[in-house]
Amino acid sequence: MKASFVIPILLLFVLNSCQSIRVASDYDKEAHFTSYKTYAFLKQGIDKVEINDLDKKRILKSIENALSVKGFSASENPDILINIATDSHKNISIHQDPFAYYGFGWGWSPFYGGYYDNRVQSTTEGVLYIDVIDANTKSLVWQGKGVGYLSEFSKNRDTRIQDFVNQIMEAYPPQPEVNN
Repeated sequence: MKASFVIPILLLFVLNSCQSIRVASDYDKEAHFTSYKTYAFLKQGIDKVEINDLDKKRILKSIENALSVKGFSASENPDILINIATDSHKNISIHQDPFAYYGFGWGWSPFYGGYYDNRVQSTTEGVLYIDVIDANTKSLVWQGKGVGYLSEFSKNRDTRIQDFVNQIMEAYPPQPEVNN
């Protein structure tokens, strides 16, 4: 394989790996997920989430779409309540390249020298939690978590948030475990 084909493939792999969303979920094994058909958002919980209103609206719309595809409908008297929470933390990376520059000459020649190329990169990793609460018992029955990057300057925030929510909601409702 020629290098001209390998480099774009590697670059595409690196770019996609930076965009990945890591998801996890947990649930109450005694909950009766098959009995849940309707939902509502837990307004007092969602109002406390400290993100901008546009992103909050994007998240809620994405959850509505994901639940609709799964056959759930919004209701004034819901079976489950949906709450969200967010968190974020900065990752700071320092890259040192000792081979950034070496001049001409040997030893103590005025044309010989080198320096370290230090680059500092800061990224913000966001976490989105989606909680499903049994409306009758007011107990948490399922929680999904997605971790990934979302740039505040991203042109495709709608798509990125939809991807976040869809990947988290893939695990809802949980499939019963089969014991062999």
